[in-house]
Amino acid sequence: MYQADRGDYRTKETVWGMFYHSCLGKIIILGVLMGILTVIAYATCPSEQYMRDEMTDNIRQCIEKNDSSQMDQIDSFLANIGYIFTTADSVVDKELMNTFYRHNRLEVYNHGAYITMYVFNNLNAEGIRCGIGIFGVVIPTIDFNDLLLRVEPVRREYERKTIETVIEGEPYYFGETPNLIFKEDEYY
Repeated sequence: MYQADRGDYRTKETVWGMFYHSCLGKIIILGVLMGILTVIAYATCPSEQYMRDEMTDNIRQCIEKNDSSQMDQIDSFLANIGYIFTTADSVVDKELMNTFYRHNRLEVYNHGAYITMYVFNNLNAEGIRCGIGIFGVVIPTIDFNDLLLRVEPVRREYERKTIETVIEGEPYYFGETPNLIFKEDEYY
């Protein structure tokens, strides 16, 4: 069936509407938003001294919390969120903190829009990131297992083996071609 009055299907969209609905317009708007966020992050980036002070407090909290129990990854994540909003006790265990500073080294790296801190020790020679500072907030990512607090010798005597294998009596001999597969373990 033929329709005599089909009308005009052209829309009267504004230039801004056409720009907003185009792919290029969305990319440009996203770029402008990212630029504004970068300028805000650059302006609110914490100073190196503030980063050191906050991360020292966070590390003290981490060491104090792990004295009584070991934590898994979820506990560590939740504790790190809590470290943002809390401070360590006013009583400082100086011996424990001196041990920490003897075996660990903290370094701060400024990246312009954000700042990071790394902890270096004999376990992590290339360093592990322990905190990020962005938008004026220091976010700890520290884990107790990343810190080196005890240094003990692996071997007590010079020629002593790390793992001693003592077999009492005559060593087992299974013959030239032993068949050590039991009937339950056979696979054909």
